[in-house]
Amino acid sequence: MDRITATKTARLANECHQIFSLDDDVREAISSTNREEFVPVGFKHNAYKLDALPLGSAQWISSPLTVAKMTQYLDTKGADRVLEVGCGSGYQAAVLSHLFRGVFTIERIEPLMIEAKLRFRKLGINNIHTRTDDGQNGWIQYAPYDRILFSATAKEVPQKLFEQLRDGGILVAPMQVGLKQIITRFRKTGDSVEKEELEECDFVPILDGVQK
Repeated sequence: MDRITATKTARLANECHQIFSLDDDVREAISSTNREEFVPVGFKHNAYKLDALPLGSAQWISSPLTVAKMTQYLDTKGADRVLEVGCGSGYQAAVLSHLFRGVFTIERIEPLMIEAKLRFRKLGINNIHTRTDDGQNGWIQYAPYDRILFSATAKEVPQKLFEQLRDGGILVAPMQVGLKQIITRFRKTGDSVEKEELEECDFVPILDGVQK
């Protein structure tokens, strides 16, 4: 990352931190991720604003503040592997790659996944594993995960995803609650799951199946 970009990403991380208190490692992960690489060409000038941006395929790249919050809510300390449902542009996964040894990200829209993989390769990020699939199935092959993150809104979390979360693990997801969407954190202890509603949000909904 060149000096100008590094200055912009550091400023972005600080701006997020002023609005919503971030741990040092989360702040560092935001400031180490070049957001410009993940936004569509026509929006490069908006890459460092706290706005969500259109991505194509009726998808959006989340605002950096939302990405920072979701990452903070995951409580990444001591966690090794994270599963992300809904890769989109890959920006959230790239941020997570600074905090986890292994990032496993699933995207149902194949063209988005192909583009995200190219970005990861270009940026030399080697600890992100990608898969085109319906993310609601999870990725059993690499389970259990210490953390699971939904980057799209769910009406409910499929039981099989809780099964792929390790004991003591945390799952963070935007949940549809009536007309609202609420970021919700689930902690798994043995066979029970404790639920905590955190704040209102706005994400695209999870859809079934794979789109070529």
